[in-house]
Amino acid sequence: MEPAFSAWQLGARALPTDAAGQGVVQPTPKALRVRRFPTTDLLPPPAGGRFRGTIEPITPAIRARMGDTWLPGCPVPLADLRYLTVSFRGFDGRPHTGEIVVAARVARDVVSVFRALYAADYPIEEMRLPTTADLEAPPTGDGNNTAGMVCRTARGSTTLSAHAYGLAVDVNPFLNPYRKGDRVLPELASAYLDRSRTQPGIIHAGDVVVRAFERIGWTWGGSWNSLKDYQHFSATGR
Repeated sequence: MEPAFSAWQLGARALPTDAAGQGVVQPTPKALRVRRFPTTDLLPPPAGGRFRGTIEPITPAIRARMGDTWLPGCPVPLADLRYLTVSFRGFDGRPHTGEIVVAARVARDVVSVFRALYAADYPIEEMRLPTTADLEAPPTGDGNNTAGMVCRTARGSTTLSAHAYGLAVDVNPFLNPYRKGDRVLPELASAYLDRSRTQPGIIHAGDVVVRAFERIGWTWGGSWNSLKDYQHFSATGR
């Protein structure tokens, strides 16, 4: 029997925006309070359901797909980035192949993290390259893409994020939102600020996700004091 999935059309409802153009935080809709969606395969799933990870340079085709997530003047040249594919388990229980761009110097370590998450059956909803379309889309507050390199500043700051260096990964961001004061991202994910929730995909201190990243020397934004970024892991501590 197929599992029951959330009755919500992702990305279909633009949020109202504030004077700064940011999406207005709203209560989590009932259909997303227990979030579960099937994964659309953009790449062939791993043969035989066995974990597979690959590390490749950024080809012209991958560069074109990345769009404005990398531009000349970003702090890491394309030659120092790598395109990874890794197996992951979806919330549909099936094996899938995800893709992510990170700095070349951490590529092997990041593959090893996702190998550990796959072995532990930790579920990931979506794992694809962010694009210009993502950057330009109006806020909908319901995204849940696990991603790495995006050349941008840190939230609420003029300082470049660790993501701009390919040294950070956000994992299941809807289930593991960012919070600083009244600001919540994704904007519809407030229900998941309740960290006593234990449903699959939610990250907790000391769990398999935190341990896998700690093993490669990365830190977790869920342990920060000034704000909480439960989705965020980085090699830089920020």
